[in-house]
Amino acid sequence: MARGVARDHDEKRAAIRKGAAAYFAAHGFDRASMSGAAKACGVSKALIYHYHDSKEALLFDILEAHLSTLVAEVEDAAAAHVGDAPEARLRALIRAILLAYRDADAEHKLQLDALGTLPAERQAPLIALQRRLVTVMSGALAAMRPELDGSERLWPVTMTVFGMVNWFYTWHRPGRGISREDYADLVTDMVLGGIGAVTV
Repeated sequence: MARGVARDHDEKRAAIRKGAAAYFAAHGFDRASMSGAAKACGVSKALIYHYHDSKEALLFDILEAHLSTLVAEVEDAAAAHVGDAPEARLRALIRAILLAYRDADAEHKLQLDALGTLPAERQAPLIALQRRLVTVMSGALAAMRPELDGSERLWPVTMTVFGMVNWFYTWHRPGRGISREDYADLVTDMVLGGIGAVTV
């Protein structure tokens, strides 16, 4: 008879993802090992292999969980503000992204630095999740400047917004300086002030 899934299976797996993400981000995915990840998580090497059969499988699990959560929160924010003015919807999306990044600096760093190390078949579903984020943001920006929709400028404008939010973790120190919420408003104000100057 097959063994059932332990009641705390999901909690243990989530804890391993969190600990391994911090370890991989601090040491570099290429240089990291499963033994080191197990030690950082406070579990045995056998247990970490029980959940993930390779370092790449563990990285995929970390990134898939991180991006799925991010997509869900951003799409929920978009749906909640679908009837709002375009400016208010954009503000809600930028805030949702920055708040979703809270306590996920390691996962976010791995998304930027290590996703490309995975085999193509592992990258594909993660890239699809990233594209969903881009689609939501592009739609919000196009709602503000309809003439951007379908133009070659929409992609770089969208990537510029992500550039402002994606690197926040590199210089922000929690409890010091600007808060995530205030930075979200700052980014939104900069976009609102500048998008009108974009030529099409």
